[in-house]
Amino acid sequence: MASADKAATAPAADQAHDDRSKARADRDGKAKAQRGPGDETRASTDDEKAVPAPPSREELEKELDTQRRLLEEQREAVLRVQAEMENLRKRSARELEKAHKYALEGFMGELLPVKDSMELGISAASEEGTDVAHVREGLVMTLKMFEQAVRKFGLVEVDPLGEEFNPDFHQAITMQESADATSGTVIAVVQKGYLLNERLVRPAMVVVAK
Repeated sequence: MASADKAATAPAADQAHDDRSKARADRDGKAKAQRGPGDETRASTDDEKAVPAPPSREELEKELDTQRRLLEEQREAVLRVQAEMENLRKRSARELEKAHKYALEGFMGELLPVKDSMELGISAASEEGTDVAHVREGLVMTLKMFEQAVRKFGLVEVDPLGEEFNPDFHQAITMQESADATSGTVIAVVQKGYLLNERLVRPAMVVVAK
């Protein structure tokens, strides 16, 4: 009896399951019909927008031409700078050569009057009956002209008479006893020294007290 009831119940359960599956399929079909074909197209379009399209051949050629033009402009700029630097180097070399060649031009111009004065003095001393006092006066003037000329170019005398001996600027040729000077003092200048723009050209030759 129980087996018969169970057999009768099984087809009814299967029928209920089929009804539920059919109802679910109907609902899915209606939902899909409501969405329409545009929804799927829109989804695929969004996917395409997410990945940019590669540049075209025309765009690539245009970009290549632009880069070539920029490269040529930079090359021309470098060449101009190189030409300017070369011109500057040549101009500097010419100016340096002129500076070396004519560095003494001003100095020679200052010495020419001294030479003229010496020639006049020699000419005057050669004449008969020349007054020695006048010749001496001319020599003194010529010496002053020479001192003024060399002083303009930074030449300074080193005349250390009565000063303390300084080995940086003086050269002792001998030492002597002196009752009037303290030991180490310059008591005689045999030959004056000279500085050119504070640089020693020649030390003063001196006699130093013991």
